[in-house]
Amino acid sequence: MAAAAAGRCLWRVLAPRRGAAAPGLQRCLPAAPPPRRPYAAAAAKTAKKSSHKPKQEETKKKKGTLRRLLMSKPVDDVYLTWCYERPSYDVEVAVGMLKKFQELDFTYPKQYVYVNITLDMALQKKKKVDPFASIVLLPYRFTDEMNKVLVFTENKEEAEIAQQNGAALVGGVELIKWILEDEIKVDFYVAVPEIMPKLIPLKSKLRRKYPSAKRNSMGCDIPKMLQLFKEGLEYAVEDEHLIKTRIARLDMPTEQIVANLNAIIQDICTFKPSSYGPFVQKLVIRSSTSEGLLLNLDGLLPQVEKEEEEKNPEDEE
Repeated sequence: MAAAAAGRCLWRVLAPRRGAAAPGLQRCLPAAPPPRRPYAAAAAKTAKKSSHKPKQEETKKKKGTLRRLLMSKPVDDVYLTWCYERPSYDVEVAVGMLKKFQELDFTYPKQYVYVNITLDMALQKKKKVDPFASIVLLPYRFTDEMNKVLVFTENKEEAEIAQQNGAALVGGVELIKWILEDEIKVDFYVAVPEIMPKLIPLKSKLRRKYPSAKRNSMGCDIPKMLQLFKEGLEYAVEDEHLIKTRIARLDMPTEQIVANLNAIIQDICTFKPSSYGPFVQKLVIRSSTSEGLLLNLDGLLPQVEKEEEEKNPEDEE
């Protein structure tokens, strides 16, 4: 009996350790703290709101900060470019600098010369010049590549003339089916006026390459058309106001590079009347491995625009 009573007392002492607290111990234990989850969630929301406001203020401050130009010309050879106005050069000076860059960098001497031409496409009454494409015959060729030209004609004598002048293909209505099925692909298409009514099914297929007198791809002088489209340089307006094209090789004489650039600018300016102001807004020249150099537009724009500018003060007087 004494052993049983001792066992019951021992069980009562060890019971709290097994998870069942004795009635006397429950009075002594502190009360459990209330759950904090809703308060933590509320604090998180307030933290998000408070953290969102400073970001908006920072973006407003960033938009409001503007960098001011400190000087027009740098004094030293090493300087921060954003602190100064971008220098512009005469075209002859810029080409000479490109040649020096090539010598100092030991790059390929026969690399191409490129120009980026930014245009003012605006006209009166919120109208704009439609994006266009053209082909120009440069005074000095800089590549041996020849474009493939197809000539539409049903006259045997004209077909022989076209073949003698280097036409890739010559034919009539029988070629329409092969062109629509993409069996025939060439760079340009020219035609004589007599066959034009029969080429209407190709209008939606060829689009801007469809023969047209406006693009000098329709006419009676087949040798002249073939020379233009075989050897000519094609360019087009990108992003509604930008023209990017190559104009020469860097190893060519400076006079030839300048002559090719003038030929392209003269052709571009024919697409906008000079009475609406200068067509070319910005002109950058570079080589394949060099930085771009901003050019002075004085002397590069067509003479027609200059003459009108000179006449205007006399009319006002």
